[in-house]
Amino acid sequence: MNPTTKRSRTPGVAALRQVGRISTLAWEVLRAIPKRPFQFREFIQQCWFFASVTILPTALVAIPFGAVIALQLGSLTQQIGAQSFTGAASALAIVQQASPLITALLVAGAGGSAVCADIGARKIREEIDAMEVLGVSPVQRLIVPRVLAAMVVAVLLNGLVSVVGTMGGYFFNVIMQGGTPGAYLASFNALAQLPDLWISEIKALLYGFVAGVVAAYRGLNPAAGPKGVGDAVNQAVVITFLLLFLINVVLTGIYLRIVPSKGL
Repeated sequence: MNPTTKRSRTPGVAALRQVGRISTLAWEVLRAIPKRPFQFREFIQQCWFFASVTILPTALVAIPFGAVIALQLGSLTQQIGAQSFTGAASALAIVQQASPLITALLVAGAGGSAVCADIGARKIREEIDAMEVLGVSPVQRLIVPRVLAAMVVAVLLNGLVSVVGTMGGYFFNVIMQGGTPGAYLASFNALAQLPDLWISEIKALLYGFVAGVVAAYRGLNPAAGPKGVGDAVNQAVVITFLLLFLINVVLTGIYLRIVPSKGL
């Protein structure tokens, strides 16, 4: 084989190897969840940590997202003469798409980066190796509580973003664009349906799982030294963002195929 061809294939092979290792860690996490003893105290501490670093930024980001969506859709519906459906369109856009993505980006960017840095620091200090020597599973002791915390907080934050974003959209549409409050609220029942909320929560749950697993994987495999931990944190955030957008496309396509749209 030509050395040039071999070198050109190396990045692809390395990428596939990384995907396989992340998938293996995800499977190990799923297997370790029902095992006992469950680290309940660690789980509560991680839930509090994730919530403390993401609640305020999530709420602050949800308001402009809801405003932009409401203003854009309000302008569009005025052009086509469908002002009465601005509320439903805004709610669908916020609940189905904006809420899970905002939640995932903040959980991965704020909480996931901290998890990666914590586990990476333990790795370079050889704490992970010491746990393995003592017969303690790092996956069950450290990773499972953090992944579950990311999933729980992601689901709760998704509900917060949905409420805040919808309220922000209502305010900007009614106050700034002169929309009718009754029409904005009544249109929810025209197009929105309960499965829209379920798919939003499912997305948030899966996003939290992916963010936790990727952060843990990069934390367990840093390069040598503190610089390696910093690089691992950056890589974890970027990889998570790419996976989240890919998963969002897949789940949205499946949802639109399975769940029929609500008729007028």
